[in-house]
Amino acid sequence: MENVVLIIHLILALALIGVVLLQRSEGGGLGMGGGGGAMSGRAAATALGKLTWILAIGFIITSITLTVLAAQKSAGSSVIDRLGVTSSEPAVDTAPIAPSGDSLLPPSMDDTAPLVPRADE
Repeated sequence: MENVVLIIHLILALALIGVVLLQRSEGGGLGMGGGGGAMSGRAAATALGKLTWILAIGFIITSITLTVLAAQKSAGSSVIDRLGVTSSEPAVDTAPIAPSGDSLLPPSMDDTAPLVPRADE
């Protein structure tokens, strides 16, 4: 069931991308687009707009369906349960020891020898 909904979801996503890219830009972004005339193609924009809405509603419905299916599949279990790690003794709080303040600084030039000998030496 989940695979069928996922395939429909992917088809809807690709169709939605295609329909949005086919639409004519009317926003006037960057000074482009616009410019109407007697044959402005308004009917085609309306049909593509309706198709965009239909595909978007289908996309949202399949998204919610996939979320519900995933929630039902994982109900009552945690990540630790899926790992299968069983421990008979209680966990001890072992925090890593922080390095001392001196080791956090890079070595000075006086402390280190050159790693690559110079050509004139």
